Amino acid sequence: MPLVLQALVIGIVQGLTEFLPISSSAHLIVVPEFLGWKDPFLNSASFDVMLHAGTLVALLLYFWSELVRLLLAWVDSIRERAIGADPDRRLAWLILVTVIPGALLGVGFESFFDTFFRQHIILVGIFLALGAGILWLAEQLAFLQRGLEQVNVRDAILIGVAQAFALFPGFSRSGMTIAAGLYTGLTREAAARFSFLMGTPIIAGAALWKARELLHAGLPSADILALGAGMLGAALAGLAAIAFLLAYLRRRSTAPFIAERLAMAVLVVVFVLAR
Repeated sequence: MPLVLQALVIGIVQGLTEFLPISSSAHLIVVPEFLGWKDPFLNSASFDVMLHAGTLVALLLYFWSELVRLLLAWVDSIRERAIGADPDRRLAWLILVTVIPGALLGVGFESFFDTFFRQHIILVGIFLALGAGILWLAEQLAFLQRGLEQVNVRDAILIGVAQAFALFPGFSRSGMTIAAGLYTGLTREAAARFSFLMGTPIIAGAALWKARELLHAGLPSADILALGAGMLGAALAGLAAIAFLLAYLRRRSTAPFIAERLAMAVLVVVFVLAR
């Protein structure tokens, strides 16, 4: 298959799995392995940056009005040195609180997360199963009575720590944060919406952090089309995944995603053992 089409497929995988609670990092490691795609470009820093940029575009397009409102509220809170009773100011600061654990862990152990699990794929299968178990347990404990406006500092810290676990391929950023949100009593839709909003700064930060590598290596002109295909696939698939999941969770549980994670975990283990 031409590299451009491979990049498009991987971009679509990234867009879907970044927002559905099934782990983008796990699928980005496993899918090329399953399909036998070995081109170094698919694991390059430039391609990784464009995939993150694509999912960031999806978030910005879908939540544009909310994000602008929150950003303006955050700026006002700094200028006036007060949060007060403004729910937007409060939510903006809570979102920033959630970023801290994942940012610290990601910056401190970037090279480890980038390389170790690609060499030990069976661990990805184990983390997929563990993440499924955590999401299932959260569903059992959930009382689904709190809305987004009721998120507090304790919730933000807990959900932020859960987000940090997404650095381990298989746990899933959206899966862990939605599970933590359910544990705190948020409705499924509120947990997913908070997960997406808090994902905006962490995904933007990851894209910018990864982009620093391009300052040294430069953008490969021969792969411009493939880079664009990957970004486009991630953006369009991400938009579809966000809209679908928010609508789906208004009425249904995360059970199908738990089942997908378990099935993927089994496939990973079988694949590794059969090699």
